[in-house]
Amino acid sequence: MAVTEPAPPAQPLAHEGILRRQSLRESAARTYARSLPIVPVRARGLTIEGADGRRYLDCLSGAGTLALGHNHPVVLEAIKKVLASGAPLHVLDLATPVKDAFTTELFATLPRPLADDARIQFCGPAGTDAVEAALKLVRTATGRTGLLAFTGAYHGMTAGALDASGGAADVRVTRLPFPQNYRCPFGVGGERGAELAARWTENLLDDPKGGVPTPAGMILEPVQGEGGVIPAPDGWLRRMRELTAARSIPLIADEVQTGVGRTGAFWAVEHSGIVPDVMVLSKAIGGSLPLAVIVYRADLDVWRPGAHAGTFRGNQLAMAAGAATLAFVRENRLADRAATLGARMLGRLQGLAATHRCVGDVRGRGLMIGVELVRPDMGDPQADVPPADPVLAAAVQRECLRRGLIVELGGRHSGVVRLLPPLTLTDEQAEAVLDRFADSLEAAVRAPHRRNDTGPSL
Repeated sequence: MAVTEPAPPAQPLAHEGILRRQSLRESAARTYARSLPIVPVRARGLTIEGADGRRYLDCLSGAGTLALGHNHPVVLEAIKKVLASGAPLHVLDLATPVKDAFTTELFATLPRPLADDARIQFCGPAGTDAVEAALKLVRTATGRTGLLAFTGAYHGMTAGALDASGGAADVRVTRLPFPQNYRCPFGVGGERGAELAARWTENLLDDPKGGVPTPAGMILEPVQGEGGVIPAPDGWLRRMRELTAARSIPLIADEVQTGVGRTGAFWAVEHSGIVPDVMVLSKAIGGSLPLAVIVYRADLDVWRPGAHAGTFRGNQLAMAAGAATLAFVRENRLADRAATLGARMLGRLQGLAATHRCVGDVRGRGLMIGVELVRPDMGDPQADVPPADPVLAAAVQRECLRRGLIVELGGRHSGVVRLLPPLTLTDEQAEAVLDRFADSLEAAVRAPHRRNDTGPSL
């Protein structure tokens, strides 16, 4: 009979000391550490073990980076193989067998019309670097400077990527409405809302007095992640592809978080059948290690040598881990698995919405899921939807952590609880995640967490 090793004893003093020193030494800009005061020391698959001896189910997955969960055997083996080979770990942009294997595997997964005529630029180390490269690429190729982006977008934290994100005000960036059902900017939702959003964009591009000259490119997320887990309607995406192609405007798909099977297709653009001119890739493509690239049509490849570089764009360990991850997801059809399991999880969460008025909307695609929490008894009674409830969302996150479940918050007003479990999630683990979330929601609703509250919003 197999003997299970006992968990190491809890070390609360060491745990608390590490957290205290972090708060004293690290920047005020730190984020996850504030809402998730844990000290990970071991991890495998869905599970993280903290220095205090507690175990957590991780539905943050490195903000979507860990497609296979923590320390998957195929990833560890790929890393060990490179280390044991004596291969150089730092090579700038030189060709290596490891890079060649990664590129070959990546191209095998891309939409075929793009892969047949593609170029790749290694940017590294983060997705925001790849966004910057994509913007520079289309501006160089077109000779234009303007950019079309969307409300609610998130493309990274460097200057150009921030300008393209929803909260910025760069005069070179024209902000367009992103269609959504629950908080439709036109108040109608569904296909009608998506059609109005598309017409707005078309009219703006074709209006000689609209104040928007032909831009260098359009950048969009097939599913807005930080914006609140909002899937772009497939028909609307096809319209954006048609509008941009007809006007020779390169279309950039930011697949940093949606890629590698996360949404139930290997790349989220495949749901709509579109082929973008540029794809921005990071997070899961590095198998948990820093790696970022752009893949684009060959005719855009007109920039000069050195036009975009980066010291750490030759990360051999990340390329090895990434190739192993891409192959494992492809060979084991984990995108299909994400579609099936994600639909099942959405169905159960929608059941919570039917019994809890504070659950305004449940949405997502594959294993990229969002639950928007609202104040049903507040706001304009004539409004179509009640205001978001970031206080309740934060309380749910805290209750989840108490029950050993790690979740993220997002959305315009931080009122969306986000689930990004690894694609290797089992049926049993999915049930455990949903049970803990349901218990946490009940506890948060019944707790006196609201300021000026008059009672629970069941």
